[in-house]
Amino acid sequence: MILDPVVVYRGRDHQFGDMSDKDKATLAAYMQNCFAERLRGRFALVRERGPNTLRIRLTLTGAVTNTPVLGTLSRFDMAGAVYNGVQAARDGEGMLTGSVIYGVEIFDASTSRLISAYVTKQYPGAYDIKASVGALAAATAGLDKGADALMAQLN
Repeated sequence: MILDPVVVYRGRDHQFGDMSDKDKATLAAYMQNCFAERLRGRFALVRERGPNTLRIRLTLTGAVTNTPVLGTLSRFDMAGAVYNGVQAARDGEGMLTGSVIYGVEIFDASTSRLISAYVTKQYPGAYDIKASVGALAAATAGLDKGADALMAQLN
């Protein structure tokens, strides 16, 4: 398996809002490490293309930070608890919680033929309190969830 360096999408239609370049770089580095760690658990990571080798290209296209304080408090107040309860039952996005959007392209490394491609939005569970603390905590939790989903797809 070849894992290309994560690319941060810089087109005018990106979905980062006013996120700083430093935060984008932090998420890209986390994404690279997270996906490499998961892939390394099942595949040998190599640098050269060859037979029976896949190449994965990841493009970070957007992210939303957590809403400070309110994101965590919304898990405990009455209105937030009801909304987040419904979202948790639907596996939906929690109130005032961040997320991450990225693209995945999977190629046959020896022929450069595209095998699969998709764009996904990932976010933590609606009651994941740990992911509500810190500006990028929900986005990194979403990346963890996305890396696990990719591994499930590759099985």
